[in-house]
Amino acid sequence: MKLLAVRRLFRIQRVVIRYRLDDLLFALPLPWFLLAVRYVLPWRWFPRKPLELSRGARLRLALQDLGPIFIKFGQILSTRRDLLPEDIADELMLLQDRVPPFDSQHSMKLIEEQLGKKISEVFSRFDVEPLASASVAQVHAAQLKTGEEVVVKVIRPGLKPIIGQDLAWLFILARAAERFSADARLLHPVDVVADYEKTIYDELDLLREAANASQLKRNFEGSPLLYVPQVYWDWCRPKVLVMERIYGVQVTDLATLADQRTDMKMLAERGVEIFFTQVFRDSFFHADMHPGNIFVSTVNPWSPQYIAIDCGIVGSLTPEDQDYLARNLFAFFKRDYRRVAQLHIDSGWVPAETKLNEFEAAIRTVCEPIFEKPLKDISFGQVLMRLFQTARRFNMEVQPQLVLLQKTLLNIEGLGRQLYPDLDLWNTAQPFLERWMRERVSPKTLLGNLHSQMEQLPHLASMTRDLLERMSQPHAKDPAPPWHRRKDDWFLRLLGTAHLVGGVMLAIGGPLTPLGHWPAGIMVAVGVYLIVRR
Repeated sequence: MKLLAVRRLFRIQRVVIRYRLDDLLFALPLPWFLLAVRYVLPWRWFPRKPLELSRGARLRLALQDLGPIFIKFGQILSTRRDLLPEDIADELMLLQDRVPPFDSQHSMKLIEEQLGKKISEVFSRFDVEPLASASVAQVHAAQLKTGEEVVVKVIRPGLKPIIGQDLAWLFILARAAERFSADARLLHPVDVVADYEKTIYDELDLLREAANASQLKRNFEGSPLLYVPQVYWDWCRPKVLVMERIYGVQVTDLATLADQRTDMKMLAERGVEIFFTQVFRDSFFHADMHPGNIFVSTVNPWSPQYIAIDCGIVGSLTPEDQDYLARNLFAFFKRDYRRVAQLHIDSGWVPAETKLNEFEAAIRTVCEPIFEKPLKDISFGQVLMRLFQTARRFNMEVQPQLVLLQKTLLNIEGLGRQLYPDLDLWNTAQPFLERWMRERVSPKTLLGNLHSQMEQLPHLASMTRDLLERMSQPHAKDPAPPWHRRKDDWFLRLLGTAHLVGGVMLAIGGPLTPLGHWPAGIMVAVGVYLIVRR
C-alpha cells in the first residue's frame, strides 16, 4: 500500500502541474513564507505555455482526473456560491452529474455479469448512452419486461485501489496533524478520515444504497414533502441497482421552476422541514444532498414536493447526540446562550473547567449577528471563522460522529440560499423543533418508552439466572475465573499489598476502635497469602 500511495502522490503532482493549479494557489493572498515555496518547485523554473482554459474549468478537470474523493469535494464546494467566485462555482456544478462516463460496452458487460442474464432477457429497452454520470457510478435508462420505466445504476470499475491510495494519504496527513498541532488534535482528523473511509466504501455497495432508499421511502410514505423512487429488489446486486425512473426538475434549474410557477418560499421551507424530520423524527438522513441528487416534482408546483435519489450516503445519530443537539438548537433559537454554553460543557464538547460566563459571551458574539436576517445577508464565511476562533480559544473538540450532519447542513444552507435567499432559517426551523420536543414528553411517547423497557425485563431476568447458574455450578469448559489465571497474578499481588498496608494502618489505630486489633490481623493475613500464593 505504501508503494501505491507514493505512486498516487506523483499522479496528483502531475495533475497539479498539467492544469496549473499551483498558479491558482499562489494567486491567493497567502503569507510570504508560503508564497516563497513557488521558487523551490522545479516545474516553475522553466517557461510554460499558457492554458486556454478558464480557472474554473482547470479546477473541474483536475478534480475529475483525480477521482471520487476529489470529485465529492468539488460537489460540496459547488453548493457554496457565497464562498466561491461565480465562474468557479458554475464549473464545479458540472461535477454533480456530468462527469465523463466510462465505456458503455464495459457497463453493459458488468450489468450482465452481476445479473447473471443477458440485458435483453431482463429489459425490453436499454439505452446504451448513459442518462447521467457521477463520481462513483453512471446511470442508464431502461424498461423492464413488465413495462416499468427504470434506471440502471452501475458502479465504475477500478475505484477501490484509487480510493484506498487517497485514503492512505489522508490518514498520513491526519496523523501528522494530530502529532504536531494541538489545534488539529481538537478536530480529531484521524477519526474524521476513518468515518469518511467507512462512508465512501459503503457507497460502493449498491445493495446498501437500495436498503437506504427503501428505508427513506418508508419514512416518508404518503408525505407531501418528499418522494423516494421505488427499488426493484429482484434486479439489485452489489454493483448494479435498478429503481424507478423519476421525472422532475433539477432543484437548481431555477428558470424551469419559475416557468411552472413553483412556490419557491414553500420549496425552501419544506427543504428545512425535511432535514429536521430526517434528523430528529427518524434519526436517518440523506447525507449527500448536493443538487445533482435533488429534484422537484412537476405535479403540484403550488405545493412542491422534493424527489431524492442516490441514497448511498446516509447518517444517523445516537439518542444521546440527538438529545444534546436538539436541546442546543432549541436554546439557540431562544437566544439562551448560557444554556447553550452549559450544554456544551455537560456533553463534554468543551472541557469541564471552562468558565461558563466567558464561554457564554463568546457564543453570543458569534451567534447574535446572524439572527433576524435572511440567508442572503448572512456571511457564513465570517461565522465559520469566528466559530473556529471560539473553538480554538476554549479547546472545543470536533465530534466525528456529527461530521456527516455538518456536511449535510452546508449543502442544505447552500441550496436554500439559491432557492429563496429571503428565507428566515431560524423562524422556519423553530416551530418544528418545538413540536418535536413536545412530542418527546407526550404521554404516548412516554408510554411507548415504558413499554419498550418492560419488554426487556424477561431478557434481563434470563441473563441474570444464567449468570447465577454459571457462578454456582461452573462447567469444566468455562474459562477459569480471574483469580485462577496466572496472568492476573500481578493484580492479586497488588490487592495483597493493599490488604497488608491497610492491616498495618488498622493495627496502629486499633486501640481507638471498639473492635480492637483482630480486623487488622485478618487483613494482614489475607495480604500475605495473596502476595506469596502461586
